[in-house]
Amino acid sequence: MSEEIERTKVTFESGGVELVCYLHLPADAAGALPCVVMGHGFSGTQGPAVPQRRALRQGRSRGADLRLPNFGESGGEPRQVIDIEGQRADWRSAVSSARSRPEIDPDRVALWGSSLGGTHTIFVASGDPRVAAVVAQIPYAGLPKERVGRTNRQAWRITWVALKDLLRGWLGLSPLYVPAVGTAEEGAVLVDPHAREVTRSLSADNSLWRNEVAPRVIFDILRLKPLSVVEGVRAPLLVSIAEKDTEAPPYLTRRLAALAPRGEVRSYPVTHYEMYRPEIRERVLADQLVFLKQHLLT
Repeated sequence: MSEEIERTKVTFESGGVELVCYLHLPADAAGALPCVVMGHGFSGTQGPAVPQRRALRQGRSRGADLRLPNFGESGGEPRQVIDIEGQRADWRSAVSSARSRPEIDPDRVALWGSSLGGTHTIFVASGDPRVAAVVAQIPYAGLPKERVGRTNRQAWRITWVALKDLLRGWLGLSPLYVPAVGTAEEGAVLVDPHAREVTRSLSADNSLWRNEVAPRVIFDILRLKPLSVVEGVRAPLLVSIAEKDTEAPPYLTRRLAALAPRGEVRSYPVTHYEMYRPEIRERVLADQLVFLKQHLLT
């Protein structure tokens, strides 16, 4: 099969909003192929330089990458607002769109998500027994026992701003934006120094990404309980864990794999955001490709 990959822009509707995907297929593809539906993490967008998709493509995986609403090229207003329930619905719409295409085998559609996207894969797969395989990379699995990077005063500050933003949403007013990534003094949502390294890369390579977000999403994230639904994931599930993770600590993410009927773990001695460093990323993706090929190409 040719190494040349054709990239096609695909649009579909979800909840009355037009979403954008990019479908990557071998130029000489014949017959119905397996597909990996990919989604990003908190506030991310899928731009031309997104490394995970590029590496999977180089590994000759066929895939569609999903741009969630209110971000990037997809529609939806107001912008930069993360709707947890809405994003899950959009993942399901993306899977349905993939299955409807003649180039794709509808029974060999897998899910790949990182961070918040990894959490979404758990919820989506738990309600869809037809999903062929799931990769959840550093997924949020519940509120950690300890939060680092903020003083109590700074924690109360971001909570207060998030509450004001939530009230503005209820009143139909514009969002009260804060930096998605930055320092606690700036009132950013993500304050890990390694996250700022990722931000610099995104700012340089992906003009669609904006470093701002409506902080009301904090309250929805605190209510997320993927451990309560993971037993419903019937597909093989690979949980990629960062052993030094404080955002998605391994004592929680390991439980996801332990509770899943067909769960397994690959772990790496890094922090949450170090998973995106090139030398670590290549190792992680090599393991993920072995897993996906095992369950999609057999």
